[in-house]
Amino acid sequence: MAGAAVLGRLRAPLSWQLCDVAELVEETPQVKTLLLEPPEWPGHLAGQHVDVRLTAEDGYQAQRSYSIASAPEDGRVALTVERLGDGEVSPYLTDVLVVGDKLELRGPIGGYFVWDVDQGGPVLLVGGGSGVVPLMAMARHRRATGSDVPMRLLYSAKRAEDLIYRDELEEFAGRNDGFEVFFTLTREQPPGWQGHTGRVGPDLLREAGWPAEDNPLALVCGPTGFVEAVASAMVEAGLPPGRVKTERFGPTGG
Repeated sequence: MAGAAVLGRLRAPLSWQLCDVAELVEETPQVKTLLLEPPEWPGHLAGQHVDVRLTAEDGYQAQRSYSIASAPEDGRVALTVERLGDGEVSPYLTDVLVVGDKLELRGPIGGYFVWDVDQGGPVLLVGGGSGVVPLMAMARHRRATGSDVPMRLLYSAKRAEDLIYRDELEEFAGRNDGFEVFFTLTREQPPGWQGHTGRVGPDLLREAGWPAEDNPLALVCGPTGFVEAVASAMVEAGLPPGRVKTERFGPTGG
């Protein structure tokens, strides 16, 4: 029955709907989370995304895809959006949109880059920048279900102030229930920084991950170059390519 439910969610017909903007949360100076209440929601899997469409008064439309940040068990759909200075959509979502507005979206979409507690673990999540968003949905799903599946998140950002969900991730790790988080900063480190520094490479992957013989499942999300480098390092370390799932993004105009 569980498998049939998953297939039902993946095959649900996709249509545009207007969602209420229930809450806005500032995550970092450049990132906001939009908490939405769709009139109809078929349910989603941790790792899926939605399309968002904006329509101007003259009829011009702009459309972008955003990963879902909320767990499937949450009552609202959370989208975490990074503001791109030259973007068409992200500046509106982060700077103009207010609680009570309507936002047009379609989804959920995607069935490959997903994780459910029934898949087990151990699970290594590796995120670069805003690539942490779908991985956060997976961590929240694990927490919401009370799962004790071993899960580790390796999260790379430029600066400490760019770390999205930092407090929540540290709270998850502090529960001592099998979830661990590793932060690395690639450009600037504040005084007293206790995390890692530099880009994600083989040494850091060995420290944060599991040996290949443990057959971990790895999910990697971030900019294209980051994802390709991390996935290649994992395969070179002996992890079967079929155990490495990737999702990448590049400049889209925002």
